[in-house]
Amino acid sequence: MRPALALALAALSAAVLTAACSATTRETPLVAGSGAPVVIPDGPGGEGRTATPGERIGTAESRPTGADVRFAELMIPHHRQALEMAGLVAGRTGDRGIAALARRVEAAQRPEVTVLTSWLAALGRVPSHDHPDGYGMATLTEMNRLRTARNADFDRLFLTLMIRHHEGALTMAAEELRDGEDRLMRTLATDIARGQRVEIGRMRGML
Repeated sequence: MRPALALALAALSAAVLTAACSATTRETPLVAGSGAPVVIPDGPGGEGRTATPGERIGTAESRPTGADVRFAELMIPHHRQALEMAGLVAGRTGDRGIAALARRVEAAQRPEVTVLTSWLAALGRVPSHDHPDGYGMATLTEMNRLRTARNADFDRLFLTLMIRHHEGALTMAAEELRDGEDRLMRTLATDIARGQRVEIGRMRGML
């Protein structure tokens, strides 16, 4: 799990427990998780140390805006479709690169859905299951074609649709970084953008 995502998961777990705080401005405890290590810097010239799991390492002031909520509400169904596409890989291709890509999508985007859902829950909002328009989303017809495709035909369609899908996520992340203010959502948007740019490059090479 990427370090920024591991820290966001820990902080959001604490935020859900303190959801009674104001949604306008709240202090979200930052708690070290059991995944990626969190290094706490020492004073000038110090070596720093690694935080122990469960240790409170500070707070992050959070001011959710409409842009932050929109980002979370759109990204959840967007990620869910990517997970659905990745779930179709098994049994439809023998390409190890495609299979590895699907595993990376699942490993990255499933916990991101958890982060986004928990963040919305802390605000008292329930994520929508409606698919957002645009943002590289595959249509029902395209998803049905992907379900029936096999081998090389599946590989080409999967990569083509997933590249477009990732490009849509980059647009969402850019909108959040332009208009959003919530620190955790902006951190997640940055993390998503970095990871998906790398994967777009890989997928274009595979095509």
